[in-house]
Amino acid sequence: MQINIKRSLTIFVSLTILFYAAGNSALASNNPIKVLTTTSDLKSITEIIGGDKVTVSSISTGAANIHFVQTKPSYMIKARKADLFIENGLGLEVTWVSLIIEGSRNKKIKPGNNGHLDASKGITPLDIPSKEIDRSMGDIHPFGNPHYWLDPLNAKIMAANIAERLTKLSPDEASYFQENLTRFNTKIYTKMKEWKTKLAPYYGEPIVTYHKSWSYFVKRFGFRVAAELEPKPGILPSPSHLKEVINIVKANNIKVILSEIFYDDKAAKFIANATGARVVIVPNSVGGTKEAENYFDLIDTIVKQVEHGFKSAKEDNR
Repeated sequence: MQINIKRSLTIFVSLTILFYAAGNSALASNNPIKVLTTTSDLKSITEIIGGDKVTVSSISTGAANIHFVQTKPSYMIKARKADLFIENGLGLEVTWVSLIIEGSRNKKIKPGNNGHLDASKGITPLDIPSKEIDRSMGDIHPFGNPHYWLDPLNAKIMAANIAERLTKLSPDEASYFQENLTRFNTKIYTKMKEWKTKLAPYYGEPIVTYHKSWSYFVKRFGFRVAAELEPKPGILPSPSHLKEVINIVKANNIKVILSEIFYDDKAAKFIANATGARVVIVPNSVGGTKEAENYFDLIDTIVKQVEHGFKSAKEDNR
């Protein structure tokens, strides 16, 4: 009798443990994947692909210059709780991202683990330096221009990378992530036709930009950057350089000066006043303005403002 009681107690305890473990497993599978991204653009695309299976926060905001993010303990706390850390890559966050990851003490989000994703995988970089670089050349990125998200077709690559990694972390939701990815790609295809139609009348036009962050955008939509307001990447415009830009604008009949919202607009306006070019100030990341609430809104906003800039310049010249 005593043996039977012991055996029954053992079976009861074993079943209780199994039931508890199964319950915890089910609870864990129902919990959304906690994702921390370095940029608001990655946040937006992850939310589209992950849907209600993820909760996403971003370290940087669309209104700030991501090159100069200040490392804060609050970012490390967020990283500590993350299941997945997604960075833009190509050296965009090189001065601060490793500090956040190391400070989080979260081993699963370290590079090389499934909890870390470099979204630039599969991107063809532009502006790769052809010679050895040093600090005298300004803020040069040795792996190429990191502003690749401004080409909507690169967003498809980013979305595919994110879907693949979310699937690794939650295999049971593979079909859900794939369906969202398919819808994302379909919308990119549809919107690209719309965006190209709007900008087609200005194909081949030269423009001036403030920073070297529009290479992917201008290549996709057929513009040409004739000059930048920065004499070197990250270096403030000098009077002598602005005089050179004025001569370039006049010589090439440039109609648009394109700048991000977080740069001082004095230099751009100075050039515009001297030449008649139109200053177009736009967000280059999601959330930079209230109109750019998600990735598609961001590109909509940029295309709309660039189109308006060219139209306004044309009307001024009548």
